[in-house]
Amino acid sequence: MTGNILKMRTEFDNPIRYYLPLSETEVYMNELLGKTIKLEYSGTINCVSCGRKTRSSFAQGYCFPCFQTLPETDDCILRPEMCKAHEGISRDMEWAEKHCLQDHYVYLALTSAVKVGITRSTQIPTRWIDQGAWKAIKLAKVPNRNTAGNLEVSLKKHLTDKTNWRHMLVNKQATEINLLAEKERISELLPKKFQEFISSDNSITELLYPVNQYPEKVKSIGFDKVPSYTGVLIGIRGQYLLFEDNSVLNIRKHGGYKIELSVLD
Repeated sequence: MTGNILKMRTEFDNPIRYYLPLSETEVYMNELLGKTIKLEYSGTINCVSCGRKTRSSFAQGYCFPCFQTLPETDDCILRPEMCKAHEGISRDMEWAEKHCLQDHYVYLALTSAVKVGITRSTQIPTRWIDQGAWKAIKLAKVPNRNTAGNLEVSLKKHLTDKTNWRHMLVNKQATEINLLAEKERISELLPKKFQEFISSDNSITELLYPVNQYPEKVKSIGFDKVPSYTGVLIGIRGQYLLFEDNSVLNIRKHGGYKIELSVLD
């Protein structure tokens, strides 16, 4: 099976279902657990937007011209507090109407620690899955990306906004943390201007990943330095493939890379 990869598509289930896009086809990755697979990089990268060949990938799969001009690679994607779509300013207002000027949730997600994050309402629970969270709760519901970003910034002195991916991939869990109690604590710390947005939804989503066993430590590999890799797939979490020899591969990082996937047993 050969094609350009994108981040894995997921379906919320128990455990999560993972599908790896390979150009026009998809591979159901859960079925490959316990099997030896070979991943071979062809040396070709195609932009995930325009399809042109590119020597380097920017922002997880874009060529440099697309990186400079597309709304999905603008600065506010990483720093949502910089979004100006609510002021009528965007690289593409039609895109912004669908992605920025929509309801967003600020949430608390639990891996090895509690982190704060934001996502569009339509991206729940996909966003939590992609980050490898094992529990998550909605903190606040706001009308646009800018408000979500500013609310998140107001909490950064109390919470991290990053996932420790190494801890996540060895399944280091903060089991002592009560996520609902944490929501109540954080809600009291919100500036008054954000109090009206606190979500009344106190349900906690639990996520289970298709992992046969977790490694004790992890070694990150990538196609630029390891163009051909063979190993036994033991798990999938976030957007990572976990292998028996402790190697882990971030699929999302390699958007647009053309690879061949073979199942050897």
